Amino acid sequence: MRVLLLLPTATYRAPDFVAAAAALGVEVVVGSERAQALAGAMGDRALVVPLSDPGAAADAIEAFHRRSPVAAVVAVDEQGVVAAATASERLGLRRNPPAAVAATRDKAAMRVAMGAAGLVQPPHRLVGPGDDTAAAAEAVGLPCVVKATSLSGSRGVIRADTAADAVTVAARVRAIAAAAGSPHDAPVVVEAFVPGVEVAVEALLRGGRLHVLATFDKPDPLDGPYFQETIYVTPSRHPAPVLADLHDTVGGATAAIGLVEGPVHAEARITPADEVVMIEVAARSIGGLCARTLRFGAGISLEEVILRHALDLPLDDAGREVAATGVLMVPIPRSGTLRRVDGIDAAEAVPGVAGVEITILDGRPVRALPEGDRYLGFVFARGDDPAEVEASLRAAHAALDVVIDEP
Repeated sequence: MRVLLLLPTATYRAPDFVAAAAALGVEVVVGSERAQALAGAMGDRALVVPLSDPGAAADAIEAFHRRSPVAAVVAVDEQGVVAAATASERLGLRRNPPAAVAATRDKAAMRVAMGAAGLVQPPHRLVGPGDDTAAAAEAVGLPCVVKATSLSGSRGVIRADTAADAVTVAARVRAIAAAAGSPHDAPVVVEAFVPGVEVAVEALLRGGRLHVLATFDKPDPLDGPYFQETIYVTPSRHPAPVLADLHDTVGGATAAIGLVEGPVHAEARITPADEVVMIEVAARSIGGLCARTLRFGAGISLEEVILRHALDLPLDDAGREVAATGVLMVPIPRSGTLRRVDGIDAAEAVPGVAGVEITILDGRPVRALPEGDRYLGFVFARGDDPAEVEASLRAAHAALDVVIDEP
């Protein structure tokens, strides 16, 4: 049995997915945008796939499949999800409808789909370069948040407190999106800022039914002007009725978009009145190395759960382990050149910390959000309860000293 993994060149997650495939005894074929990213490691089990062009990617995968059949096509990160769905549809493999997956990559289309289903979400407007951004901001309500339609991970997401600020922010967001490859005249989404706390739901769709794997609290305030995520902790400390509402809402959102199979990563806000407001849904699992916080059944990884589902292998016990776990995504405090990260040994010595991994090499340029799209690294912690895990992550963060030269 063979699985084709679509790996963007900048992904963190290749080793974990390859390890999961090895644990299942499954042969891996790697598809990526650049031949040099595949050289050596995979030999003839490698395929150049233009992930930014899903039709061309599906052509390449279909041609490969005729020569050497694969049992599943799995996108490791956001950039490959539409290509994976398109190719899987052609090959008759387990998949989401490509149009539904494409809607998760377009925040405007996602808002339309969720609105048609009557889901609670922020008031919003789609604003093109020639439209009145100030009027749109006033219409949705201030403060507002301006977002690029196609970026993820808080990149190109900025709060504006006045209508005049929204005009300036929209120009900045368009520039960020253009630098990432979007058309210069791409619209942006202007939506009302939702007060409250943010949560994330990790789930697996099986035949259209949502199976929640984990719910993460984000205990740091995400109030802007930028929305850099830092700490994720599970299990959630919200009351059971609020979590039930959250999970029902996420299930309604996936159905509204048309997703039916595979991993889901959803973001929502819980207001001070305990109302659940949907922010967005992604047809992928949690990003970066954050999946390492999760173990299921007899210790299997999230990546193994995803591969088992894609390959139609047994998933008898996908229940999350009992321990509280969490991850700190080490933020980039400012743009420049990374010289070093001190204090790693001290961070690793914090009680409850399970590991520290810095993923950017010394001497490399780094960009802070909202222009940047990466973190410096990840800190993992385990404990008896979520509060203990959060405290360990905060202590480890305080022990780290990030040295960055100004650009």
